[in-house]
Amino acid sequence: MQQDYAGIGIFFLIAAVFPMIVLATAWLVRPKRPSPEKLSTYECGLETQGSTWVQFKISYFLYALIFVVFDVETVFLYPWAVRFSSLGLFAFVEMVIFIAILVIGLWYAWKEGALEWM
Repeated sequence: MQQDYAGIGIFFLIAAVFPMIVLATAWLVRPKRPSPEKLSTYECGLETQGSTWVQFKISYFLYALIFVVFDVETVFLYPWAVRFSSLGLFAFVEMVIFIAILVIGLWYAWKEGALEWM
């Protein structure tokens, strides 16, 4: 029985080792000549003035996360809608539960004020 899983084990081993080999090779062959010009901060062709530490409001990130959640929902809804007539009642109930979970998450974000801009 273990022989049946040998191919999967080899695949996982290669998947774990390959990125390390690629990163090590890139580190070995890269040019290693830092200069003050290369180490300087570059932003829009201008030298930075003042403190470069800028704090962003967390609401920007919350908007992005909520967008990603509903974007992923669309990815799941599209194939379901295409095959809707052949899936039956079980798939319909599952999708209603999926949408209900997302609506509860949206309601919670709204209740906590995550969608308030100012």
